[in-house]
Order: sequence, then structure tokens, then C-alpha cells
Amino acid sequence: MVVILDYGMGNLGAHQNMMRKIGYRNVIVSSKISDIENAEKIIIPGVGSFDIGMNNLNHLGLIEILNYKVLEEKTPVLGICLGMQLFAMCSEEGKNKGLDWIDSKVVRFNFKEKNWPLKIPHMGWNTVMIKKKNVLFKGMENTENRFYFVHSFHMILDCENSVVATSNYGYEFPAVIQKDNIFGAQFHPEKSHKFGINFYKNFMEI
Repeated sequence: MVVILDYGMGNLGAHQNMMRKIGYRNVIVSSKISDIENAEKIIIPGVGSFDIGMNNLNHLGLIEILNYKVLEEKTPVLGICLGMQLFAMCSEEGKNKGLDWIDSKVVRFNFKEKNWPLKIPHMGWNTVMIKKKNVLFKGMENTENRFYFVHSFHMILDCENSVVATSNYGYEFPAVIQKDNIFGAQFHPEKSHKFGINFYKNFMEI
């Protein structure tokens, strides 16, 4: 069973619909601890602010079970947009501590030094450059991969070896990360048509 985590952040139905489109039916949207305990994979989507996301996880009592599943049982987990950012230690967007699964912090796009007239949030289709071979991009290595982004903040990682792919908006930033069983995507695969379908299919086959 795959659990799409319902913690009050994001369009959960769009992710579930994508799973059904690629042929996976045993996928539920849930915040129940019992469902998470039985999950073979976990997807943590998210749209919104870092502090609200962490507050919701705390309020629902989900942090302990998530830490156990991800850090102890090594259950594959995929964070999407804000969901990925919550893997960090902290964020410039708020004061709350993150899940601290990845040695990283989350920062706001900053174009002031170079005076670039780029709008924030970064919104729309953008090319993703694969930096290292990874299961999430199986069969996608020799194509131009374009995904849909909506975000004002991005990760900075202490360990560059965890960066699987990058994109560019004024400067290069991590678009996909992996550390062991922990995967993250800054873009929205559920809005990325054939590219998102292939990306999700690869995660489901892990």
C-alpha cells in the first residue's frame, strides 16, 4: 500500500489520480497512523508555508511515525515541493525546525545582488538537468525533461552528492534529491504530464 500523506497541504487528489493513471490502485490519501505504519511507500506532497506544514505534522502527531518509517524501517518516501523542503533542517520561510532528514536548509530565491528582473514565485515549465544516474529518471536519461514548478524557496544541501538533478531560475538550484530511501522533487510531477507520469512510475517501481 502507498500512502499519500494528508496533512492539510496541497491538492492530494491530483496525486492520487496520477497514480491511477499509471495503473496503481492500492494508493490511499490518509493521515491515520495505522495506515502510515502499513505503508510500503509514502508520498508527502505540499503547497504552502514551511511553518504551517510542520505545525500540521506536529498537530496530527505524525512526526514520530514518519521518523520511524523513514529512518528506521527505511520505507521509500517521496517529498513533492513543500513536502521535499520539510526534509531540511530549517527554512528562511519560518522559525520551525524541519524533519531534519537531509543536511540542508531552505532559502528564498535571491536576485538582488545581480539585479535580475525575475519574478518570484518561480512558476511554469522548466528543464531539469540530470546530474547523476538515478532510479527516478530510468528511461529518461537521453531526453529533455521538462517539469512544472511553483515555488519561491529552494533547498541548499550540505552534501552535493545528494543532488540528483538541477534546474535553473536565475541560478542553478536542486530539483531532485536523494539520500538512501529519501527522495524529493521541487517540481510538481502531478502537473507535468508525460514527464510526471514517467517520474512517478519510476518511484512506484522502487
